Amino acid sequence: MTDERSPIAAEHAAELSTLLGDYDLSSVPGTSSLAAWFLGPKAENEELLSRLVLRAVKAHCDDRRSDYHDDPPYVTEEMKSGEEYRGSVREIEKQLEVLLKALERSVPFCSYRYQAHMNWDLTLPSIVGYFAAMLYNQNNVAVEGSPVTTLLETVVGDDLCRMLGYTVPRDENASPRPWGHITCDGTVANIEALWSARSLKYYPIAVAEAIRREHDLRPAGDIEVSLPDGTRHCLLDLDPWSLLNLPVDEVLDLPRRIVAVDPCLADELYAVNNHTIQYLGYEQFAKKHLGGEVKPPVVLAPITKHYSWPKAAMILGIGEQHLLPIEVDLDARARPDHVRELLGECAAERRPVLAHVVVLGSTEQSSVDPLAEMLRIRADFHQRNLTYPIHVDAAWGGYFASLLRPGPLAETPELWMSEYVTAQYEALPQADSITIDPHKAGFIPYPAGGLCYRNKAQRELISISAPYVSHGGVDPSVGFYGIEGSKPGAAAAGVYLSHRVISTDQNGYGKLLGKALFNSKRFYAAIVTMATDNDPFVIVPCQRLPAERTHPGDEAKLNEQLAFIRERIVPKTNDELLADPEALRLLQELGSDQVIIAYIINFKRDGVLNPRVDAMNALNRQIYHALNITPSQAVGHQPATPLPPLIVTGSQFSPDIYGPSYLHRLRTRLGIEDGRTQPLDYLISTTMDPWVTDTATGDFTPTLITALRDTVTRIIRENETADIPLPIPTQAQDSPAPMTPSKP
Repeated sequence: MTDERSPIAAEHAAELSTLLGDYDLSSVPGTSSLAAWFLGPKAENEELLSRLVLRAVKAHCDDRRSDYHDDPPYVTEEMKSGEEYRGSVREIEKQLEVLLKALERSVPFCSYRYQAHMNWDLTLPSIVGYFAAMLYNQNNVAVEGSPVTTLLETVVGDDLCRMLGYTVPRDENASPRPWGHITCDGTVANIEALWSARSLKYYPIAVAEAIRREHDLRPAGDIEVSLPDGTRHCLLDLDPWSLLNLPVDEVLDLPRRIVAVDPCLADELYAVNNHTIQYLGYEQFAKKHLGGEVKPPVVLAPITKHYSWPKAAMILGIGEQHLLPIEVDLDARARPDHVRELLGECAAERRPVLAHVVVLGSTEQSSVDPLAEMLRIRADFHQRNLTYPIHVDAAWGGYFASLLRPGPLAETPELWMSEYVTAQYEALPQADSITIDPHKAGFIPYPAGGLCYRNKAQRELISISAPYVSHGGVDPSVGFYGIEGSKPGAAAAGVYLSHRVISTDQNGYGKLLGKALFNSKRFYAAIVTMATDNDPFVIVPCQRLPAERTHPGDEAKLNEQLAFIRERIVPKTNDELLADPEALRLLQELGSDQVIIAYIINFKRDGVLNPRVDAMNALNRQIYHALNITPSQAVGHQPATPLPPLIVTGSQFSPDIYGPSYLHRLRTRLGIEDGRTQPLDYLISTTMDPWVTDTATGDFTPTLITALRDTVTRIIRENETADIPLPIPTQAQDSPAPMTPSKP
């Protein structure tokens, strides 16, 4: 790989700077027709997609013919007429048909009936952009292997930063400047974020040691730094604990400050690397630099965190036991009071906090943590000279920031996020780094994750060289930073073309996700009112109704709100609902923080709720298996199994993770009297479909609710007919396997 700092790379940077203006996404008006953005649930835009793909193939083939046009071909007409060639073609066609037949059993994400994982259809421009660039097989690890798609990743990174609220200045020399890039997924982005945060935490100690021990760096011995409380001190006078708690921007500015003493010191910055934790490793770094004065570092993350966080702690040698779990409230949001408690313990015990992870959209319930309050807590601890970077894991929820970004047109989203959620998104620009996945709520093909830094300099801490001082210009090799080596330029092209057509503001993705939000809340309203007194079951949402938040324990208020939902929301058309301000205000506060809802079903016998948790769990597992597509159904040799009438997914609440208060509310509402230490199985529905309440024949939600009701009722009746005693047989007696947490 060509080093970015080489003269050749500098030439590439100059070229890219000139070209960026042609591809800039900062003021793209986008388009407005959702009907043209997707292939459609019944492939209504087949002709359009075929035309666009054929155009991409034609352009690529024309390009092959025009490059070095005097060079001879290899595949001649004589070869094509030979039996060997024709036999190979027949085999390709045959095996393609086998593959296509197998793919017919793939999960139909594009269907109205798919209400399971964070998945739906792909945008047409992202498909075509990915396909067109895939034909060129560009590798965005280095600019000489991807001169065009590297440029596209650069502008996409800036556009993601803008959507999330970071200010991207026109002046490349502005500081701090944000920076974003494409990763294969959110897991890699999260690992990279923690890697950079760990390097950032220990970097001041390495700089201080380098100045003391490297003769050529001694002229920088008098530089001063600011502690979080605002006091200024000479860097070399600070003890290890103080050096471990310098503010983020103060740390990232150290290379520039050193060079400001004497420009010649720029060449000596490489000597700092010999003292870093990346070079020495934890054990030797602690022995040489910490002297037993500080304890092992920790990372704060809510119990709703994605599984990539313990994975990151293991990979980076931090250790899973040092990933401190933040408890959640009854809305599955991280509790600020518990964060204060944990930080107080860290300050007292001198345990460095590498990072505080805030989740904006958990993968099981769409819960949005109180980011604004977490930022205020950090500001409070600044006065105690304890600080740390805040990373927002918005892999799932990042694109919902488009709802807050005004577009050039006068349109507004179908529905806004709740007031609480909006306040957390407004605080996003203060986060130090943010994970965002275009292949989730961006409706873009895999692999397309993303990571954005508030301060571009943070990426330098994970480059395989010493941090250097930027002199402006465009980065020629986005792959120089991060975990991945080879990475498809096609991913960047897919994101780029989708953003070009569907702007990352209220007129584009905001409009799309606003409609999905509207539809999810309508589905939630239908779910919570689905069971009647005469039904042999009850259904309890895991996300509380607004009345449960404002009037906890008041059954009269709860029933009054359910009656309102049943009369003023569920049976209404979209137009009727949009014309009812009171109903619309309540709808905005219903359901999850985004578009994932969770619920549990319990059954009745002779009008009495089942009191046994294992029997209820077995019922929910049976529903899950009846409304899912298993691998054996998809790739088995038996005749194709009919698709379920509705597709959902499921997971499990563990008392050890969610705590007694969270599960107590659910048990009480469900009538469960035993098994307080047992987990609760639950069902999950994710609505990313912007069309489901506004199809050609009207609202499709009643069809989905009927499918769920019929399935639940059938399973309960079958259990009664079989005279299955309570509890329903456990796993050891061949019942369906328990559901495991669903984290795609």
